[in-house]
Amino acid sequence: MTTQPQVTNLDPADQQRLLRLSTRASQLLSHSFARQLEELMGNEFTMIDGQAVSRSFQEFGMKLLTDPARMMEANAQLWRDSFTLWQRFLEGAPSGRLQPLVDPPKTDRRFKDPGWSENPGFAMLQQSYLVFANWLQELVDEAEGLDPHAHQRVKFFTRQYLNAIAPSNYPLTNPQVLKHAQDTGGKSLLDGLEHFLDDLERGGGHLRIQMTDEQAFGLGKNLALTPGKVVYKNELMELIQYTPTTETVHARPLLVIPAWINKFYILDLQPKNSFVKWAVDQGFTVFLISWANPTQELAHKRFEDYLGDGVLTALDAIERQTGMREVSALGFCIGGILLATGLAHMAAKGDDRIKSATFFATLFDFEEDVGELGMFVDVHHLDAMEEHTARTGFLEGRHMANTFSMLRENDLIWSFVVNNYLLGREPAAFDLLYWNADSTRLPARMLSDYARGFYLQNALARPGTLEILGTPIDTTKVTTPSYAVATREDHLAPWKACFPIKHQFQGPVRFCLGGSGHIAGIMNPASSHKYGYWINDAPAPDPDTWFEHTEFHEGSWWPDWASWLARHSGEKVAARDPAAGPLTPLDDAPGRYVHDRSDEG
Repeated sequence: MTTQPQVTNLDPADQQRLLRLSTRASQLLSHSFARQLEELMGNEFTMIDGQAVSRSFQEFGMKLLTDPARMMEANAQLWRDSFTLWQRFLEGAPSGRLQPLVDPPKTDRRFKDPGWSENPGFAMLQQSYLVFANWLQELVDEAEGLDPHAHQRVKFFTRQYLNAIAPSNYPLTNPQVLKHAQDTGGKSLLDGLEHFLDDLERGGGHLRIQMTDEQAFGLGKNLALTPGKVVYKNELMELIQYTPTTETVHARPLLVIPAWINKFYILDLQPKNSFVKWAVDQGFTVFLISWANPTQELAHKRFEDYLGDGVLTALDAIERQTGMREVSALGFCIGGILLATGLAHMAAKGDDRIKSATFFATLFDFEEDVGELGMFVDVHHLDAMEEHTARTGFLEGRHMANTFSMLRENDLIWSFVVNNYLLGREPAAFDLLYWNADSTRLPARMLSDYARGFYLQNALARPGTLEILGTPIDTTKVTTPSYAVATREDHLAPWKACFPIKHQFQGPVRFCLGGSGHIAGIMNPASSHKYGYWINDAPAPDPDTWFEHTEFHEGSWWPDWASWLARHSGEKVAARDPAAGPLTPLDDAPGRYVHDRSDEG
């Protein structure tokens, strides 16, 4: 049987380092505790509604009590599995091997280290955890008679609990951590402690886990490198026109409307995976909105201001710059919701400047399953959020960043706890995670408009429930030809809640379902040959029927979209130099607004 690794004694230099770190830990933890206590006593806003969670678990508990037969059977099953596991442990003891009762999913990277199978003690620990976790998840998943929102909360926080208590997350129950500590003479644990204290200090008392080597990246250094000029600017946005790379371009320019939850350069990471660069290389004149990262001065900005001062103003600027009244438009996530709202407003006004529209991961019906993010939005919680943002003028970036991390907690929280703190390793350099950590604030009035208008009132699916710039919104009046992309594993915009565009718009809609998730499935370069996509242009009453008759295609959907967009972009004209247009260039791309970081603790 393999013996448990032992950590060697620290040398004198590391002993001194341990003393220094212990002193620093005492100071930082005291500060963090004081801050957390102050926020608790002051009823500081959090994205988790503790009362709603408590009520949901109480309802779940009462349902279990009313079905004692089911609880008896569930407990019996847990005892049977536990007994079987112990029997296998004893049978395998002579050979030092434990025949697993539960195999971890192939996508579960927590138990990849050989120590989880080679050491029977750790194998037993892993198997005991998996047996219990599967049992509890099944008990929760099969609960009957719960309010759907309460059931979703119970499932979500049960998953958070189970992933938090995984033995891989603790130094004495993770064989990889113990072996690495032995191999490094204990220095890895000191490095991990230092990383933990650095992150605590960076967050001003809140733990801000460093997910990537932030020194490895920089805007204009190796990210957001596509050449261009800022040709217009107001307090809410900068409008970037990118430099052409072809001698001729399609006549109709393309206006890209990114989300303002996180920053635009997800569309322009490194040249190898930049959607903006690729679109420019296909012969499109690309304009892109870079949204301001709001402070208190923009607290009054409403959702409709993002349309008026953003999209509509950008259309005016593009016409002045190019002489073209007709354009194509593309919206990503909340930018797509803004585009859909804008198209409905423009249809009511008889404004037909946008001749084709593209939607990336855009929700159209919030009564569908909108994913776990919808669990954080209800009337009671919105009241608390509005009370908080009324004082601050905005929702701090860390709130949304932490919420997004909880939606993929093993990938975005616990994997870094193990790597950074337990193994004492530096996080790898990863451009996507650098962007992910560059969170943005959200203006108070806009956030309230968005949450109430779309999450609660379902404005895109219910004509006339929302008024924008004096116009009732009715998406059934939109006749613009559209291309909508959703992704099959999207946890922020589930594809079945994106599909209703097929019925809400009057105009023709080409719906494309890509593989992977919200970011990787959208930012899937044509050169990658990954994931694949599904297409079906025939009418279908619902997403399941549509999918049954789709045709699967290998690789990226980008070329399919470019071919579609080319058919809606007019004849070729001479390429347009942003520095040679009527609008005076104000700055080089990527502009100035994108550099404003939300580093509040």
